[in-house]
Amino acid sequence: TGIVQRVEPRVVRVELGKAIGILPASEQIPGEYYGIGTRIKVYLKDIDRENRGPQLILSRANEEFVEYLFRQEVPEMETGAVEIKAIAREAGKRTKLAVRSTVPGVDPVGTFVGGHGTRVNAVMNEIGDQEKIDIVTFDDDTKNFIANALSPAEIARIEVDENDKRARVFVTEDQQSIAIGRQGQNVRLASKLTGYE
Repeated sequence: TGIVQRVEPRVVRVELGKAIGILPASEQIPGEYYGIGTRIKVYLKDIDRENRGPQLILSRANEEFVEYLFRQEVPEMETGAVEIKAIAREAGKRTKLAVRSTVPGVDPVGTFVGGHGTRVNAVMNEIGDQEKIDIVTFDDDTKNFIANALSPAEIARIEVDENDKRARVFVTEDQQSIAIGRQGQNVRLASKLTGYE
């Protein structure tokens, strides 16, 4: 947690106790406003040791930031009862999380969503409610995982080429635009999440 110290065209400088970190434009959530003196959460992405002394590179747009926020809300992650297997994110627009449970009878998606959505809402309060969060069940079976990843679309069938890591997905006409998503976003994130084109 830091305090916004200076806002420049390309970077926001954030005071972190004894050090100052920079939040480059590429690591900011698009459309987010950073007021001087406001307290914000950031993820320490990198330490740039070039130039004059080390520079702390911060992020709010990376996948790890979302994982950290869920870790704060989901105590079952600490005990190992549930885990995040993969995250695909387009900051400010949409994030997909693949989650699974290691304990029989524990619903992984419900655990991350929380009662009445309290947990997922707490994360959305931090990253902004213009970013949608899809939480899907990870599956060791590739076809099932791809179908889950394309949620909320309903999938008719999937052909998988394991060697080329490619999948062909068939849907009914009324599900097509949902599967593809706005500007191809749903299929793009599902592809990133599963590792299949």
